[in-house]
Amino acid sequence: MSHHDIHILRMNYLRGPNIWTYRPAVEALIDIGALEDCPSHTLPGFNERLLAWLPGLVEHHCGVGYRGGFVERLCDGTWPGHIMEHVALELQTQAGMPLGFGKARSTEQRGVYKVVIRTQQEEVGRQALHSARDLVMAAIRDEAFDVTACVQRLKALIDTHALGPSTASIVAAAAQRRVPAIRLTSGNLVQLGYGAKQRRIWTAETDRTSAIAESISRDKDLTKRLLAACGVPVPEGQVVTSASQAWEVAQEVGLPVAVKPSDANHGRGVSLDLKTQAAVEAAYTLADSEGSEVMVERFIPGQEHRLLMVGGKLVAAARGEQAFITGDGVHTVMALIERDLNTDPRRGEEEEFPLDTIRLPENALVMLELQRQGLTQDSVPDAGRQVLVQRTGVMTHDITDEVHPEVAEMAALATRVVGLDIAGVDLVACDISKPLHAQGGAIVEINAGPGLLMHLKPAVGQPRPVGEAIVEHLLGPSDDGRIPVVGITGGEHTAATAMLLGWLLHRAGRHTGVACQNGTFLHMQRLPTGRTSEWEAGQRMLMNRSVHTVVLENSARTILDTGLAYDRCRVGVVTGVPAPAGLEDHHILTQEQMRNVLRTQVDVVLPDGCAVLNADDPICLGLAELCDGDVIHYSQHDQTTGVWHDNGQRMVCVHQQQVVLRQEQTITSVLDLQHPMISSLLQHHAPLPAVLAAVAAALALDVALPLVRAGMETAALVFPSV
Repeated sequence: MSHHDIHILRMNYLRGPNIWTYRPAVEALIDIGALEDCPSHTLPGFNERLLAWLPGLVEHHCGVGYRGGFVERLCDGTWPGHIMEHVALELQTQAGMPLGFGKARSTEQRGVYKVVIRTQQEEVGRQALHSARDLVMAAIRDEAFDVTACVQRLKALIDTHALGPSTASIVAAAAQRRVPAIRLTSGNLVQLGYGAKQRRIWTAETDRTSAIAESISRDKDLTKRLLAACGVPVPEGQVVTSASQAWEVAQEVGLPVAVKPSDANHGRGVSLDLKTQAAVEAAYTLADSEGSEVMVERFIPGQEHRLLMVGGKLVAAARGEQAFITGDGVHTVMALIERDLNTDPRRGEEEEFPLDTIRLPENALVMLELQRQGLTQDSVPDAGRQVLVQRTGVMTHDITDEVHPEVAEMAALATRVVGLDIAGVDLVACDISKPLHAQGGAIVEINAGPGLLMHLKPAVGQPRPVGEAIVEHLLGPSDDGRIPVVGITGGEHTAATAMLLGWLLHRAGRHTGVACQNGTFLHMQRLPTGRTSEWEAGQRMLMNRSVHTVVLENSARTILDTGLAYDRCRVGVVTGVPAPAGLEDHHILTQEQMRNVLRTQVDVVLPDGCAVLNADDPICLGLAELCDGDVIHYSQHDQTTGVWHDNGQRMVCVHQQQVVLRQEQTITSVLDLQHPMISSLLQHHAPLPAVLAAVAAALALDVALPLVRAGMETAALVFPSV
């Protein structure tokens, strides 16, 4: 039987919290057509082919809640949309992006489904869903499908678009502490926190990293002179300008020597333990091709170590190992490297691998090391002969707990001398558990922006929580980097509510940003931003270092198209749950569906935050049970008599021409509706529900009642003249 394709009608990338999940996700609208009549158990051989290609599907719990749950659903019969969801998630997992959340839901249109998967990267999620469609169709039609090639394409997208492992570890550590993050570029520049409380990282550099200190660290000769002046042990040596001078200096400092570029990093162009003129001169040529200046310095015997210093404290340390091959009298050097070294799972071309693949003859340092031993890449070493392939750059063993306190303090002194807040201190010592001076050890380099992978995934020893250490360094032990964020959604009056609340906060002395239908405002001055989406305007406010509070309006369409611009909020305002209009493309047709869209605003209220809900709308009133934090209701009607919520929730309502705050049996006057300025505001600019919502939100943000009153009496100033 021939089956027509599954058609992907549309894909949306949901960047923030949405109707499905708090996290970024890709939502696909698909049409399975006649396959609506063909659940999985009716397709001959389908389940067997699918599980043979993706045996990891047995780990999927699905809605059943236990291992094998999805396979059970397959055997009982399920539909292609649901299967696509699980296949896309499994393909992401195989590519190194394990994310377990997915949903597949039918719409009112027969054969049309919404399929949603979580993803950390838009390009990866989109491709995963396309590949899942192709794989499912191949399994249905009993056609060939190259799963390995499919996974490799996803891996390539991850390598191209996702955060690098060092940056990702910091962002993950921030997420564990509920610190929000915004990726500022397609690279590794990331903002942690919002507004005035934000910090920025770029791999393992931060907005506390001094540009002068980074420049000093790149100049190895200058670094060494500064360290020596402060009593830090460093190898003697000097900068040279020719191969002949390199040999002269080598003889002066005493053989053996090390030759390296003055701005070396990652061990590039560094040659060690040089004992002959030919070796020194060849090393000079190699180093000269890598950096602006070449240094010759005394070779320090011992093992290489990398100490990661964060905020002047040792947080991780690794020891290097040299890379050897052993001859067998049959295979060439190149073949032995491929067989014995490049097959190491720690080696690879991508940034996620702690060790680089050794490529010959491209790796000049390895070629020089072989030359010193009288070998070439085509030589066949005798059986049992050990050949040194690589001396540097292979940090594999975690030795954090072995570092002597004096060594850690010496490394801390070195980072203070250079001025770096985060540094990789390279030192050579025979025994890291003993002081450097006693054993003739020395610090040989200070590196800004050190790689973290060697500490996150050591070949031997315990991984270290270096991301957590960097987040704590930036934000302190308990700071979450958040400023108060107010999100406003609902039916009518959302823009007016945003403008009024922004004005109240501004008059209360808070540096406030507002983004709503009326425009984007900083300190209640309109910004010339041009046409931007609500999500883009919200992100701009959250990225602005001058704001201490942000007020953002969110339409139902924004929630459906892109998700919210923020992960959580201090205050979530819902002005009502109207009947849906204009959302047919999202298959939102009923008021209950509209409730599920707008509840997103309540779902993201922080536990120490507050939802502000319109009590005159019964559906909106019912959202209170979904809030993790407090709730303030507001009503145009007199709610000061009778029993209102026994749990002590606050109510802003109207009583005898006054806006009042009721809590339990206490009634406090907030505004006089007969005040000329308030009366004019209501008549010309803002309806009463918007005033009540803004007052309630201001109280949720702990704005004092006199300031609320004074601000509202002058609020007409924020609206255009009529």
